[in-house]
Amino acid sequence: MTRVRLSVAERREELLRAAVEQIEARGVAALRIADVASSLGVSNALVLYHFSTKEKLVAAAFTHAAEGDLAHLRKLVGRRTSALRRLRTAVRWYAPTGQAKGWRLWIEGWAAALREPALREVARDLDRQWKAAICEVIAEGVAAGEFHCPDPDGTALRLTALLDGLAVQLTCYEGAVSRARAQEWTDEALARELGLDRAALTASVR
Repeated sequence: MTRVRLSVAERREELLRAAVEQIEARGVAALRIADVASSLGVSNALVLYHFSTKEKLVAAAFTHAAEGDLAHLRKLVGRRTSALRRLRTAVRWYAPTGQAKGWRLWIEGWAAALREPALREVARDLDRQWKAAICEVIAEGVAAGEFHCPDPDGTALRLTALLDGLAVQLTCYEGAVSRARAQEWTDEALARELGLDRAALTASVR
């Protein structure tokens, strides 16, 4: 069967998607250029033409995944509804009990970033942009009188730390905490940060 000829941009997109899938399945340390090439039925040389080393391929794959996550986050926080509803929806989506994909991928990425400066910068940039988006929504809610939050930057950092930690527990340690309990803790933390009771927070997304 003849393969369809792809443009350079399309080929890179295909390779990055394949790399993300292989990282999720095998992990960063075990990933080989040959795994990505084999999954698409192309040569190792083609992968290396677009990404000259495994390290560059891995960094680009995580950037690709991060851009997808950030695009969806911006879509959620950009909706025309109350700041509280947008914030709760975004946190619920991002939480390991929500619908965001790739927690296994990002846990792999955090571990690899300890040794790979390029990957560490990708993870740091995603973290900065996530916090900035959440801070912006919090500031809008405070300005509109929807809730009280004296430290939006600190709130974003604490929420991110909680969600990242819960993701490790749910992904790596089966049975350590239930999804229901993790969601309860997430709601409680967000309500506490905004000076609300949990019932008011829950009602905001109904």
